[in-house]
Amino acid sequence: MTGPQELLAVIGATLLAAGVLTLAASRFEPVLRFVENTLTYLSTVLIVFAMAYVCAEVLMRYGFNSPLPGHLEGAELLVPIIVFFAISYTQARNGHVGMSLVLNMLPERGRRMLEISTLALSWLLCGILAYFCGKYALQLYQYDDVTMSPPYWRTWPSAAAISLGYALVAMRMWMQILHEIRPGRFPPPPDDEVGELHVFD
Repeated sequence: MTGPQELLAVIGATLLAAGVLTLAASRFEPVLRFVENTLTYLSTVLIVFAMAYVCAEVLMRYGFNSPLPGHLEGAELLVPIIVFFAISYTQARNGHVGMSLVLNMLPERGRRMLEISTLALSWLLCGILAYFCGKYALQLYQYDDVTMSPPYWRTWPSAAAISLGYALVAMRMWMQILHEIRPGRFPPPPDDEVGELHVFD
């Protein structure tokens, strides 16, 4: 497919996925919450691992004059995994940084319509990005792409994590749109319940 045809096909697939989510919203919500929480726990573990890895590299470099190979590339490849594993969890709790000055000045109906419009535009964009990031990750996997220096880390897991994060946040945004339109029919986003992980509060 050419560029415009592929883009239209991706938009069509995103709309189709949204229709399926609409039909199965009540059953899908707890599954999405479980995936979000699980990936956020993994993101937290990776943060701790990255901190320990960097500290170990500093210790080995300056304490034993034996730096760990590939520490810089390895840490860089962990960053997108850490961020995109938790991006949907953060979106579900409105934890992303945003400007609400103009939004707060609008009447309730105007705020609601603007919120739905913003979510819809972001949902479609994230759905498109999920596909093209996944396509890029597949190319990296097929080429067996690695970093420039030993121990030659594979790069496709980081790209795949970005695609997964965009896909999950697109699904979360669509669930939020449904709740905004029909709050009595579609499930609300997660509350900050006791026992949940609150890494990004």
